[in-house]
Amino acid sequence: MAERIALVDYGAGNLRSVHNALVAAGAADVAVTADPAVVRAADRIVLPGVGAFAACKAALDAVPGMVEAMEQAVLQGGRPFLGICVGMQLMADAGEEHGRFPGLGWIGGTVRLLEPADPALKVPHMGWNDVIADAGHPLLVPGEAYFLHSYAFEVTDPATRLAVTDHGGPVTAAIGRDNLLGVQFHPEKSQAYGLALLARFLDWKP
Repeated sequence: MAERIALVDYGAGNLRSVHNALVAAGAADVAVTADPAVVRAADRIVLPGVGAFAACKAALDAVPGMVEAMEQAVLQGGRPFLGICVGMQLMADAGEEHGRFPGLGWIGGTVRLLEPADPALKVPHMGWNDVIADAGHPLLVPGEAYFLHSYAFEVTDPATRLAVTDHGGPVTAAIGRDNLLGVQFHPEKSQAYGLALLARFLDWKP
């Protein structure tokens, strides 16, 4: 029986593109869902995210029982989890976009405004850039991916930073521990590199 992938729908994600990319990467059963019961029972969970940190966290909190279901499946059940863009940022302790707001607290760190050392570099960081894996994670290999963000994850524990990119200095491109992975770039917009990452996620047995 095919594994079920729960793609969490909380009104703040690029759902159609992520769904299509997961299918293209080999997923046979992708449920775009706002139902905590579906998330709780899923084999793998993907949390997308587009927009401001606080608005995305408020939207996630507004789905009754969703955060609890994610915690049961991912933190207690050990199901593989992938956070994309703001979905990755929500894994932090807090975000500082338009104030300071609590995140899920799954990986220690704070999401802060990008401040490139080179004033000629623009924010948001938008377009293709290198992904430089720095922790030997099985899902992450060097390559180019598509980024679009103005805030970056600053980790508390350097061991949880799995890859960086360069935008006037090192910028976190991926975070993770155990069965958790978060990527700042958009796999669904990163063509062959992104599809290969999603295919590895679908086969991942952390």
